[in-house]
Amino acid sequence: MSRVADTMNHWFSFPENIEKFMFPSRTQDSHENENKGFSSIPADILDTPKEFIFYLDVPGLSKSDIQVTVENENSLVIKSGGKRKREEVEEEGGKYIRLERKPPQKLMRKFRLPENANVLAITAKCENGVLTVVVEKLPPPPKPKTVEVAVA
Repeated sequence: MSRVADTMNHWFSFPENIEKFMFPSRTQDSHENENKGFSSIPADILDTPKEFIFYLDVPGLSKSDIQVTVENENSLVIKSGGKRKREEVEEEGGKYIRLERKPPQKLMRKFRLPENANVLAITAKCENGVLTVVVEKLPPPPKPKTVEVAVA
């Protein structure tokens, strides 16, 4: 165990395997990403009475760079090939002296849709670096009616 973990264990009587929680290995992190070669897209999901609304950050990408599909009747899949381009240098002899904004890698995110999602009524729009996907909800099933029958 590391010296920090030993000290923490001594002070707070943590279990011996506290180190893996405090300092997870890089190999554990790599197993979490089931989609190798793809980065995850940050998302917010809003559940309203009539629809589910997904907000995803896709800075620098246009609507033609993004694919929104439904797989297996209940999985919403959002993909991008990561084709963002750098701004062209206008003057001859000009060159970048710092490049911190990396072009995105391939992006992908999957969401399992609930049973009441209407996969035939999905819309998407991309504006100002935010992809908004709206999935309408199916109407609730009718409540079963009880019919009283008179016994003769």
